[in-house]
Amino acid sequence: MKYSVKAPAKINLSLDAIRKREDGFHEVEMIMTMVDLADRIDLTEIADGQIKVDVSEGFVPNDHRNLAYQAASLLQERCNVSKGVSIYITKRIPVAAGLAGGSSDAAATLKGLNELWQLGLSLDELAELGAEIGSDVSFCVYGGTALATGRGEIIKQIPSPPPCWVILAKPPIGVSTADVYKRLKVNEIEHADTQAMIKAIENQSFSGICQNLHNVLESVTLDMYPEVRNIKEQMIRFGADGVLMSGSGPTVFGLVEHESRLHRVYNGLRGFCQDVFAVRLIRSTNT
Repeated sequence: MKYSVKAPAKINLSLDAIRKREDGFHEVEMIMTMVDLADRIDLTEIADGQIKVDVSEGFVPNDHRNLAYQAASLLQERCNVSKGVSIYITKRIPVAAGLAGGSSDAAATLKGLNELWQLGLSLDELAELGAEIGSDVSFCVYGGTALATGRGEIIKQIPSPPPCWVILAKPPIGVSTADVYKRLKVNEIEHADTQAMIKAIENQSFSGICQNLHNVLESVTLDMYPEVRNIKEQMIRFGADGVLMSGSGPTVFGLVEHESRLHRVYNGLRGFCQDVFAVRLIRSTNT
């Protein structure tokens, strides 16, 4: 028995940290949406109960540190599954990029194994399990566009933004989310206007979305890594309509409304950065 599923990347249109919680996490408000840059997860049932992970990129862990492995192990444990699975991950999403690649792999594994092992779990139940693996996994289970609160695991779906192009550019560095949050001074930051972003999306206002792009982690990462600042400045210079760092970085994205400008931004950035992608937003089927 085999099953294949896509694991799309996400970007943060808005990311705000409200306060530091007693459990060490930050209370956040994030508007996240998915783009059509995706990993592929191939699941093959095996009889001996083992979980085996292979990855197309050599520097991604293939053991218990891999979030897809953790997803399979959690389902086995909670649902008393005796079967095993071989997981092959074809990576297209850059690693440690602020695009939730690992979280999306875990979410796709949860959804794929729910089908392969015929567990009959609802999306809500899968998202609840996902929250135990990582803060972004719940959102990736649902997909589409959503407001995420709590530490990122409380998901409220909202309409998809209007169609546009998204340029993603990642410098050849990895960023530790924990390090960025550690340096964040919640009492000194300019907070995002989350409600203004939601209103712009509901009104399908592309200019309103661009005006309300905000990520409180951006200034921290830009100070730590000048190359991220440089990519953001170049993306603005080449004419993207709205530019923001995604998550804790280092990937910067630019929203581009018209295809005529897309090629100029894409080609310009190729001179500064090896990992550059031109993709579309994934519009939810119910919007």
